[in-house]
Amino acid sequence: MSFPEFLEAAGQRLEARWIGPPPEEAPTLVFLHEGLGCAALWKDFPDRVANFTGFGALVYSRRGYGASDPVPLPRPVRFMHDEAWEVLPAVLDVARVRHAVLVGHSDGASIALLHAARDHSGRVRGVAALAPHVFVEDRTVRSIAGIAETYRTTDLREKLARYHGENVDGAFWGWNRVWLDPGFRAWNIEDEIPKIEVPLLVVQGADDEYGTLAQVESIADHARAPVEVAILERCGHAPQVSRPVATLEAVAAFALRVAATV
Repeated sequence: MSFPEFLEAAGQRLEARWIGPPPEEAPTLVFLHEGLGCAALWKDFPDRVANFTGFGALVYSRRGYGASDPVPLPRPVRFMHDEAWEVLPAVLDVARVRHAVLVGHSDGASIALLHAARDHSGRVRGVAALAPHVFVEDRTVRSIAGIAETYRTTDLREKLARYHGENVDGAFWGWNRVWLDPGFRAWNIEDEIPKIEVPLLVVQGADDEYGTLAQVESIADHARAPVEVAILERCGHAPQVSRPVATLEAVAAFALRVAATV
């Protein structure tokens, strides 16, 4: 499949790449990055899941990240809802995705859950949520507040700039400040979880510095669709980095099961 390095969706120019077979030949894994991530920061994880399953994969950077268009700041408290309900449907349409398994990490996992809650097209067959947030925890806020000082005083900005280029400050402060906005403490998507009609996989690190197992428990308690849970020991906020093999196996096996009827 010939796929551009950028796609135009919802009035935005977004960095993107395609891996493996086109959507008319196989289901598509759609990778949604974390709050400081982008397409490139997934590294080779999407390639490995695509190779394992034989599926295609779409990896893209949201506006304000990677080489995508810059985003106006401050981000609104409902930015994840906007991404899930306005931008992601447009991305899937432009990419001609027919049958998708959403694979989201952190903020990307929350976006995936929100999208699945309002998708009535039958296009989404399942959601693999890595370290998702469905409500705001004190642990999350403390960690996000602490990383601001790290960004100011260490080489973290330089490291992130390798992936975000001129978007680096907007990417960092857009994410950091919206999560620390007092109005964001009331952010909660638990009421959307019962609306999801497709199977869910939740992968959580036992040592996640940005969230507790209460996130997993909430999803399992609120969901009406089937929920599989993988709690990984010796694992922080990025299971695909801390425990890549276990995460690969869990996500790939789930994707193969939920897409088996395609």
